[in-house]
Amino acid sequence: MPAASTEASAPVAGALEPEAPSPLPEPLSPGQPAYRRMSLALFAAGVAAFALLYSTQALLPAVSADFGVTASAASWTVSAATGALALFVLPLSALSERFGRRTLMTVSLTVAVVLGLLVPLAPSLESLVALRALQGAALAGVPAAAMAYLAEEVRPRALIAAIGLFVAGNSIGGMSGRIVTGWAAQFGGWRVGLAAVGVLALIAAVAFRVLLPRPRRFTPAPVSPKALATTVRGHLANPLLRRLYAIGALFMTVFGAVYTMIGYRLTEEPFGLPPGVVGSVFLVYLVGTVSSGSAGKLVERLGRRGALYLAVVTTAAGLLLSLSTSLSAVLLGLVLITAGFFAGHAVASSAVSRTATTGRAQASALYQSSYYIGSSVGGTLGAIAFHSGGWAGTVALGLLAVTGVVSLTAYGSWAARVAARRGLVVATGGR
Repeated sequence: MPAASTEASAPVAGALEPEAPSPLPEPLSPGQPAYRRMSLALFAAGVAAFALLYSTQALLPAVSADFGVTASAASWTVSAATGALALFVLPLSALSERFGRRTLMTVSLTVAVVLGLLVPLAPSLESLVALRALQGAALAGVPAAAMAYLAEEVRPRALIAAIGLFVAGNSIGGMSGRIVTGWAAQFGGWRVGLAAVGVLALIAAVAFRVLLPRPRRFTPAPVSPKALATTVRGHLANPLLRRLYAIGALFMTVFGAVYTMIGYRLTEEPFGLPPGVVGSVFLVYLVGTVSSGSAGKLVERLGRRGALYLAVVTTAAGLLLSLSTSLSAVLLGLVLITAGFFAGHAVASSAVSRTATTGRAQASALYQSSYYIGSSVGGTLGAIAFHSGGWAGTVALGLLAVTGVVSLTAYGSWAARVAARRGLVVATGGR
């Protein structure tokens, strides 16, 4: 009888044992259909987000003329959007942990596109700046979730290439938005230009939603302000992550200053270019598409620090060349600035994703926040520098920023050597 009782109870005990969690699917690799769909979807998301984010940048001279304001005042239509994005990217990254990367990106793009169709109706500069700030806050969900999505779904060896393609979509979006607004504004005014980029973003957002595969390796987590603060403190305590955040901000300071003020530079003498032609100048963004996509190969050949040094030298050379009064020299300078910036950005952002082993969404969000603070600061300070010293003032600001990148990268090399020596001393018992 006791034996029978034991046998009868055995299955019950087994049933009460917790089931082993099912293993996560293998991450995606290049060549797989789902990887291609994911790449195209995030490329489309980058196009939509960055076409909207910088939609007023090529139109600043026209906005200044229509509202009768200075370049510094008009530049707030760009800085408000990038500044709001910087503020909201971290809290939205926390929401992506709870509701999912795909859901957050979809909602963010939907709200941003709706606002993009309302922006052309703004009756005053103040209302335009307010709408642009709301748009920037909505767009924060895209970079907040995209990097974490890639880090979860893609094999580590393919991560730099995948992030490079997303950054390439950013560059295509920034370029196409400026070209579309420039030519549309030349024939119908800046409001028509903004409406045209809103339609472009709508098409790209629909393509994103249709193409993006459902996440296979995402595990929802509760939103906890305390846990978020702990994760953020942990990332900010990491010296390498702090340097990468600062490098992203400094690179974007250069880029924000140059591209916020280049429209004024090219519409004034000795160039006097019309809005459509100024918008077409942003075709140099194609160079950024190539340089960001090749960032992985640069890192393989030169190492992360070597790739950053090459990006700095390229950017600085472009800044100096842009001082010329020759249009061809200025355009070549923009090519070099763009190539250097996008290469540096792709290297730094992918290094963040690889360095953070936990809380990747927050690590990427902190990078994005620093990055867009750099854009906002660069646009504002670039306008001030342009007013006080002309284009040479803007270039001086850019050179100061790239000097900061060199200093941080060199310090990182020195710190690594010191840590290696200390490790050797410990390993050999101080001998």
